[in-house]
Amino acid sequence: MTIKEAQEIVDKWINTTGIRYYNELTNTAVLMEEVGEVARLMARIYGEQSFKKSDEAHNLADEMADVLFVLICLANQTGIDLTEALHKNLDKKTKRDKERHANNEKLK
Repeated sequence: MTIKEAQEIVDKWINTTGIRYYNELTNTAVLMEEVGEVARLMARIYGEQSFKKSDEAHNLADEMADVLFVLICLANQTGIDLTEALHKNLDKKTKRDKERHANNEKLK
């Protein structure tokens, strides 16, 4: 699936099963909530925190997919083509960081 296809699939799902988009501010809050759930799992799986009973049933891949879903919703709502945005962002990073990471002693 391409990013464009994902944006189309999410839009169709929202407008049928989901009825309508939440407003942009609500979706921003939902995105922060979903990112927090990813952070909670990362701290427990890869960090030093231990699992609580309520954390054990969570699935990291599913939580990351929740983040992606809400981000796609926000892109759709604000008219952003994520494929184009990602291409531009990678281009920016490539130009900006062309030598920066290669010269970073911490990465060697």
